[in-house]
Amino acid sequence: MKIANFLSASDIVPELAATDKQKLLREVSRQAGARLGISADRIFAALNKREDLGSTGMGDGVAIPHARFHEIEKPFGMFFHLKKPIAFDAVDGKPVDIVFLLLLPEAAAGAQLGALANVARKLRDATKVAALRRTRYSADIYRTLTAE
Repeated sequence: MKIANFLSASDIVPELAATDKQKLLREVSRQAGARLGISADRIFAALNKREDLGSTGMGDGVAIPHARFHEIEKPFGMFFHLKKPIAFDAVDGKPVDIVFLLLLPEAAAGAQLGALANVARKLRDATKVAALRRTRYSADIYRTLTAE
């Protein structure tokens, strides 16, 4: 599944201020909840439950917090570039400044499971991540994330 199938240019936040992991998760939950009509508290609780299993900070300053919800029928993504990196308990111990929130249907099919793999693959590309860090324009970020 292509990133363009679940990320809209309007769901990119090029400069988000967050001082710690919990405040970040609360804010991304608030924004996603407003877009999807799901309680921000439910999203926050689901993201925290997933983080309890192991950090979604995949290293090199990148995190992909994700959770599943029965209310959604297809993957939904939001991208956040933080103004300042924050501690996120990432696998490499480095602070995070690139965050891709991914909310998936509860009973995800094969193509939908590919959404997480596609985001992870894109955000492991050091050239793409460097480009994402250089720009503060949503349109440029969107082009970088959705380019094949």
